[in-house]
Amino acid sequence: MALNVELLEESFNRIKPQEEEFVGSFYDNLFGDYPEVKPLFAHTNMKEQRKHLFSSLVLVVNNLRKPDVLSDALKGLGARHVNYGILPQHYPMVGGALLKTFESYLGADWTPEVRQAWVDAYAAIGELMLEGAHYPEEILKLGDRN
Repeated sequence: MALNVELLEESFNRIKPQEEEFVGSFYDNLFGDYPEVKPLFAHTNMKEQRKHLFSSLVLVVNNLRKPDVLSDALKGLGARHVNYGILPQHYPMVGGALLKTFESYLGADWTPEVRQAWVDAYAAIGELMLEGAHYPEEILKLGDRN
């Protein structure tokens, strides 16, 4: 899948100055739309978690033109997320909250083309993270039922 790197970079640069508000809104959207994921963060320092999220977004956008670097980083991130209790069925929830947050912050700049660029990017991100994640077979079967 070819990503629209220019649109991803341009749109991300528009929200960068609002980093703290953006990540706060992301978690408000995630927990509001998917309250079942909130217990996964029960023992998480949310101030640090917000920094990690934004750092991950920066890593992705800064390495869109370096697919090997990005692939390795995202596979490693996926492997670590298994240890946090993140399951394959959580990925679409995070993606939904992320898209909703981008839409809110980009306003009129959230065009169908920008939306599609982020949908494609998140699909690629999720795929790479899941490649790096090593779930027991029974977990993968449970995820297929949801």
